[in-house]
Amino acid sequence: MTLKTYFLESEETNINSYKDFYGEKLTYDILKRVVQAKKQIEEKTCKGSQFLGWMDLPEKELQHISKYEEFKTLFNKYDTIISVGIGGSYLGIRAIIEALSIPFEKKQKEIIFAGHHLSSRYLKHLLNYLENKNFALVVISKSGTTTEPAIAFRFLYKKLIEKFGEKEISKRIIVITDKEKGTLRNLAKKYQLMSDVVPDDVGGRYSVLSPVGLIPLALMDVDIKKLLEGAYFIEQIIRKENELEKNPALQYALYRNLNYATKKNIEILATYRPELFYILEWWKQLYGESEGKDYKGIFPTSNIFTTDLHSLGQWIQEGERNIFETLIDIKEDDDLELFSQEDDSDGLNYLTGKSLNYINRTALQATRSAHISGGVPNFTIEIPVLNEYHLGGLIYLFEYACGISALTIDVNPFDQPGVEAYKNNMFKMLRKPGY
Repeated sequence: MTLKTYFLESEETNINSYKDFYGEKLTYDILKRVVQAKKQIEEKTCKGSQFLGWMDLPEKELQHISKYEEFKTLFNKYDTIISVGIGGSYLGIRAIIEALSIPFEKKQKEIIFAGHHLSSRYLKHLLNYLENKNFALVVISKSGTTTEPAIAFRFLYKKLIEKFGEKEISKRIIVITDKEKGTLRNLAKKYQLMSDVVPDDVGGRYSVLSPVGLIPLALMDVDIKKLLEGAYFIEQIIRKENELEKNPALQYALYRNLNYATKKNIEILATYRPELFYILEWWKQLYGESEGKDYKGIFPTSNIFTTDLHSLGQWIQEGERNIFETLIDIKEDDDLELFSQEDDSDGLNYLTGKSLNYINRTALQATRSAHISGGVPNFTIEIPVLNEYHLGGLIYLFEYACGISALTIDVNPFDQPGVEAYKNNMFKMLRKPGY
C-alpha cells in the first residue's frame, strides 16, 4: 500500500510546510505534544490505557483467520443476514461493505442492518420483508441491553422462531457479546448458539477489526485477510516510525491540532467517491466520541464532492473561516470515457477521449486549490485504489491518529461519558425500574 499525503499546495508533508503556514513556535509546541501522545499510547501510560487492545488487532486476528472462514461456511446457505447493532457495532461494518459494493449489482446474499435507530416504520417493514427470506441474525452488543439493538433483536428473535421454529435458533444466530456475562451470553449458553466476544480492551468505535466487524464482513464475502493485512502494514509504519515525514498518523494529528490551536474547530472530511459515505459516517463517530469531552474537541463533519459543492460549496469557499479540510483521494476508478457526438449543444465534445475519473480528479484538484486560496487548509490522503487492503490501512490510520489527537488536547480518547446523558433521561421518562 502506498499512502500519500498532500499538505496545502505541496506534495511534500514535512516540518517546514507546517512551520511556513502556522509559524515555527506553534508548530514545534504542538509537534512536541503530538509525539508525547504517541509515546504514551505505545507505553500504555495514557488516559484510557485499559482500552488499547485495538492497537494489536491486525496481527492478532490474522492468526485466527480460519475461525472466520468457519462462520462464513456455516452461514453460506442463508440469503439474508441481519446485523443487529448500533454505533461501533454497526457503522464500521456498513462502511466497509458499502465501500466495496458494486452499485446496482444484485447479489445472492444481502445484509440488512437493524437496531441502529428506533424507527417503528423501518422495523415493521423489515419484519414483513423477511416473511419470504431465508434469514439469519448476527447480534452485537456487549451488555445485550443497549436499547436500540435490544428492541430490534426482541422482534427479530420472535420472527425467527415463528418462521423457522425453536430448533433452528442454534443454526441461525451468532451472538457477539461479553465473554462471560449478560443477556446475550446467557442466551448463547442456553441454546448453544454460535458466538464470539466483544473484547474487554477495545471500545466500540475502535472495534471494526475485531470479531465485532470481522464476522459480519466475512459472512458477506469481504476478504478480511486482505483487510487485516492492509491494517497491519500501516500499523507497522505508524508504531515504528517516529519521524514526522514517515508517519502519517503523526502528520494528520499535528495538522488537526495546529488548526484547532488557531481557532479552526470544524473539520470537513471529504471525498469525491460516494461509495465512501459510510466511511465518513464511521469517522465522525470515531472522532466525535473520542475528542468531544470537557468542552473541547474539533467538530467532525463530512461532504461528498462534487455533489455537496452544489449545496455547501459556497459556505466552504466564503463562509466563516473556522473550518479546515481533510480529503480522501482514491486515485483509480472504473474506466468510462467521454465520447464525441455530432450535436454538441451540451458543449461536452471538448472532453472527448477523457475518462470520467480524470475529470472527477481534475475537479478535486481545482476545488482543493480554490479552498486553500479561500483560507481553508487542506490535508489530502491519497490511496491508489479502493479495496480491502487499502481500507484496512485507512481505518488503522484514522484510529491511531485519533488516539494521538485526543491526547494532545488532554482528553481520554477511549471513553464516552456524555453518551449516557440522553439514555438516563429517556429511561426516567419511560419509567424504567431503577430510574
